[in-house]
Amino acid sequence: MALLDDVKSELAAIDNETSAAKKAQAAAMIRFGGGLHLIQKHIVVEAQFDSLDAAKWLQDTIKDVFGHESDLIQVSRQTPNGTVQRYSVRVLRAGGALALQTGLIDRRKRPVRGLPADVVSGTPAQIKAAWRGAFLAHGELSDPGKASYLEIVCPGSEAALALVGTARRLGISVKARQVRSSERVTLRDPDAIERMLILLGAPRSAREWTGKRSDGESRGKANRLANFDDANMRRSAKAAVEASEKILKAFETLGDDVPENLRAAGQLRLDHRDASLEELGRLADPPVTKDAIAGRIRRLLLLAAKVEKQRAQNA
Repeated sequence: MALLDDVKSELAAIDNETSAAKKAQAAAMIRFGGGLHLIQKHIVVEAQFDSLDAAKWLQDTIKDVFGHESDLIQVSRQTPNGTVQRYSVRVLRAGGALALQTGLIDRRKRPVRGLPADVVSGTPAQIKAAWRGAFLAHGELSDPGKASYLEIVCPGSEAALALVGTARRLGISVKARQVRSSERVTLRDPDAIERMLILLGAPRSAREWTGKRSDGESRGKANRLANFDDANMRRSAKAAVEASEKILKAFETLGDDVPENLRAAGQLRLDHRDASLEELGRLADPPVTKDAIAGRIRRLLLLAAKVEKQRAQNA
């Protein structure tokens, strides 16, 4: 979670956007962080975040850009993993005016179920800001070393489709999917995730995420190679033991009727059971290739099998 917190803090610190981009980000944060509620025929705007920096950004923007006061409330929630702190931004008196200014309700006072039309069809800066707002509200990012994903939990299918369409305008392909009755938009390609983080305005976190992911992949590769080497060693040891047993049986079968070169090769295997064929070849007198050692052991076993078969036929 530490890296995710860093990403959201970096995004919430951006303060050089245009008024239109700030409005797009605020609209997305409200839409994905909670939305609009009707209380005694009055519209109340409320959005909840896991990042205090994100909540403060929205509160400041509601005041500086839209001209309304809001309340910032800390909420504690019990989960199986312990107490989680959430931060709620609430606009009571001017909720209706703010909803109209952000485009979350249309001129007929009907709620917009996706994102406002002027955001979806807006400039690249507005689209990036909307994605940034959605991520600040309900974004998730995989820990380095695990399966890569960047995901945003959406309030509905219309909001998910709006993110898919706007991401396409940024040149990034994302997928909408349903998980346990919740709509989600997901990126899984690591390069696309890095690019999206940079587009949203978190280049430092993008570099950190990519670096840690690469380190994790390197460790995973090293572990796989180590496991592969261990498996090869186990197979080699098993093969050496089986070969030694066959050679002992061949010596018993042939007795003194073993050609000297074949006996020497077999005895080398018995004396050096953990050695490779190449090492046995170097130990031979005179040294020979591993193919020569393998060939002599093979001929020894074939000769013993032939003699054993003849004896069985004569019995």
